[in-house]
Amino acid sequence: MTAHGTATAGGDGNVRSSPPGTPAPLDGPGSPDGLLSLDELMPWSVRPLRTGRAWVSGPDPVVLRARWERLAAADAAEQERLFAPTRSRTPHTSVGALPGRSAGTGRFARDPGPCPDPVRILHGPYDEQWLLPDHRLIDAARPELWRVADGQQLFAVEHSSAPEDAGPALSVTALLPDGHSPAGRPGRIRPLHRRPGSTEPNLAPGLLDLLRGRLGGGTAPDAFTPEAVLAWILAAARPTPAGLRVPLPADAEVWSSGVALGRELLRIQSRGARGGERPRLPGGRRPYVRAALPARPSELVYDAEDEALIVGDGRISPVPAAAWEFTVGGVRVLELWFARRAAAAAGRGPDGAAPEGLDAVGARGWPREWTSELLELITVLALLDGTAGPRKELRAALEAGPLIGPAELRAAGVLPVPSSARRPASVLGHQEEGPEGQFALL
Repeated sequence: MTAHGTATAGGDGNVRSSPPGTPAPLDGPGSPDGLLSLDELMPWSVRPLRTGRAWVSGPDPVVLRARWERLAAADAAEQERLFAPTRSRTPHTSVGALPGRSAGTGRFARDPGPCPDPVRILHGPYDEQWLLPDHRLIDAARPELWRVADGQQLFAVEHSSAPEDAGPALSVTALLPDGHSPAGRPGRIRPLHRRPGSTEPNLAPGLLDLLRGRLGGGTAPDAFTPEAVLAWILAAARPTPAGLRVPLPADAEVWSSGVALGRELLRIQSRGARGGERPRLPGGRRPYVRAALPARPSELVYDAEDEALIVGDGRISPVPAAAWEFTVGGVRVLELWFARRAAAAAGRGPDGAAPEGLDAVGARGWPREWTSELLELITVLALLDGTAGPRKELRAALEAGPLIGPAELRAAGVLPVPSSARRPASVLGHQEEGPEGQFALL
């Protein structure tokens, strides 16, 4: 057996850092290559979520419910300890409800209420986990994101400004993302729509009209929708030390091919959301469990010769080498995904240490659902790697052809972006429960 890499349970591989500020616009003299800043094309961005306590999220919703019940049943002194208070949240903090959620707004110590149903979130790139959606438990939940999260929304998430060989610096999800980055540089979150119901695109005002006017001759009408622009950005964005930059082609055929490629990336990454087809590899290349995974696997090994993933005593194959080697921020996605769950299955914290308080509650071993999720993750990573060729072809076409640059966008009045486009849209008349059950119009 030839092992190309191992991961032991617990090593999260994360280096914590503060969320970066909004990238400075690259319009003007700072962009002589004709590329646009993502901050100019999708001007409204939100900082990553900050839970303040690890126990409110994780890969197993059953464990989250057990933690809630333990906290709610504890006496005052024990509840204070288990809660893990911060400056932003204690058991005595009263806050408004998260938009669209019915969790309590009174002080937790006085009336915890019933446990809210855990919600599916994207914890960093490609890792679907769960979160207790109670504003009293989360230091910075970013209510403006919850307000626009619905069945039509898509979120673009920046991971880092690392070199391109460190993996994708941008992904898209239909789940609420927390903005976590495996490289320790949390990225900003950009909703595609500024209001619920897929209204008011989060694009520079006038951008769609400009693209339609310049590239619309003979091009399908759906090539100039907000989702088409997001697809283009996903296919064409390039990481730089100053943030993501995006070329806009002056050729309609290049635009159409890039949008088609981006839509395929969207389909793979959203995993069948919004009525789409779930990702599947062709017959004969789909991964299967060849030997059952143990209850508490401690090591992950890749066998390159047999294209097999060895999970303790378990075995999955075929697993393409490209899926095993797939990285984001220089961190292998499969290794990090496994390390988080192996630690949880064994009752350890994400860093491998013995947890304290509620983080120690609820180890259930390795649920069957995690095996299914692992098979799907392998599929997603293999399919994403399969787009490497078309992405290189798109880049070559962009380097060979003319671009729509910052000067043209300024002349058309698209740039500079008005400051109002960088702020959350008002949802006038939308009623939400505030602290202690009061209501407010937003």
